[in-house]
Amino acid sequence: MKIAWIGCGVMGTSMLLNLKKGGHTVSAYNRTYEKAAPLLEQGIRVERTIRDCVSDADVVCTMVGYPKDVEEIYEGDDGIFAHAKAHAVLIDFTTSSPALAKKLYTAAKAKGYAMLDAPVSGGDSGAKAASLSIMTGGDEEVFEQMRPLFSLLGTGIQYMGEAGSGQHTKACNQIAVAGAVAAMSEALVYARAVGLDEQKMLTAIAKGAAGSWQIDNTAPRVLANDFAPGFYIKHFIKDMHIVQQEMEQQNVHLDMLEAVCNMYEALAGMGEENNGTQALVHYYK
Repeated sequence: MKIAWIGCGVMGTSMLLNLKKGGHTVSAYNRTYEKAAPLLEQGIRVERTIRDCVSDADVVCTMVGYPKDVEEIYEGDDGIFAHAKAHAVLIDFTTSSPALAKKLYTAAKAKGYAMLDAPVSGGDSGAKAASLSIMTGGDEEVFEQMRPLFSLLGTGIQYMGEAGSGQHTKACNQIAVAGAVAAMSEALVYARAVGLDEQKMLTAIAKGAAGSWQIDNTAPRVLANDFAPGFYIKHFIKDMHIVQQEMEQQNVHLDMLEAVCNMYEALAGMGEENNGTQALVHYYK
């Protein structure tokens, strides 16, 4: 298939390269052309406009930063709705608003497109290894049609229901991540405070009831003083704000999520918004 990919960040770059490895023809667009230009050397057609990127694509995939970016690239004057070819399948992998996912699904259908919201989890390591979890909302027949494509990107591929259901599922994922990363951080803080060997501590607890993806994947980065973004703090704050907005509509208050969000907002205020989420340990200094 001909696939157009919009958004060549930490996650998007690895994902589009996996599609290329899977035998598809991939064109790419990034708001900053220079960031995507190195992909030319790997056989990716890098375009300077969304129009040139999507005009001949069978499938258009998007992976950008914020809901406002999603809305702009789909509905803007030079957006996907204006230039994608007839009957293309549109897949938004961005973690975005469930309400926006429903709105775009309806707009896409009115224009003759099929659309899925398919946010992912697994960080940069999962994107590189094609082991992402993919949570999908939209029409089930379209999901099944795209399953072979999803299989090139992840191993946990799940259809969740109508449009917006993928985004609601990712919200649940981010609530669980908030608690897990905070727990991992506090375990390391405790170990340091009482003089334990941190690596031995992690080895001791990793296979027991405290074991988690955060213990296995992000705690080692903390020990290596590696705070590069597998997932940006600024994007995690965005995700938690989406959860809060959804819960406000349900009159539900999530105490743990709010506490973790406040901690990350404090770090962002200290200039750490472009670090990875494992930098939460700096909050305790």
